[in-house]
Amino acid sequence: MTNMLHRFANPTRFLKLADAIRPWAFAVALLGIGVGLVWGLLFSPPDYQQGNTVRIMYVHVPSAWMAMFIYGCMAVASATALIWKHPVADLVAKASAPVGAGFTALCLVTGSLWGQPMWGTWWVWDARLTSVLILFFLYLGYIALWQAFDDPAKAGRAAAILALVGAVNIPIIKFSVDWWNTLHQPASVVTMAGPKIAASILWPLLLMALGFTAYYIALLCVRVKAEIMARRARQLRLLANT
Repeated sequence: MTNMLHRFANPTRFLKLADAIRPWAFAVALLGIGVGLVWGLLFSPPDYQQGNTVRIMYVHVPSAWMAMFIYGCMAVASATALIWKHPVADLVAKASAPVGAGFTALCLVTGSLWGQPMWGTWWVWDARLTSVLILFFLYLGYIALWQAFDDPAKAGRAAAILALVGAVNIPIIKFSVDWWNTLHQPASVVTMAGPKIAASILWPLLLMALGFTAYYIALLCVRVKAEIMARRARQLRLLANT
């Protein structure tokens, strides 16, 4: 594992891998999201209680998964940067943050759209909703820290510490519906007893999750490449001014 980390500490080697992965990731994203949306919105059955309103789930649930997954990736990348001084890990975490913030915002918006007809209100200070809102603020705080320092090394270190401290919120989001009495329904896909929803609903949901994950990977490749190029340009400017 350590050897692999050091292997891709070379930005040039990492860029070659990213360039190879990016087109395939975009293709899987397009296929997964396209088929998942058509299947979920047009062919999956309506819920016996919620009717067609339940179709918001096909965007809301995968975006919630991605919000937590991306923050988890940021925390791992931040730990790698702090422990092993990995030069690309910081950039992976930095490049992930806006994408994760976007998925978290999408989760909150679709959750409100779903909650209004189900609960009669756009927002409640429910444990699950509140912890996801905190996650959104953590993303924004992480992004702001990178902008607050002129020195990339100091910015990366401060942002990495925030990412690691904020990671404690991920299990709180996951288990909030089990630890507290909330309006939000408990887990129905990832449970000890297996999925509790019908296959006709589960499969388009998983396709959307696959598509969202592939989209994140594709964007990550693009954004990390841009960050590496920007850092190289900055170094060249500094050399030119000395």
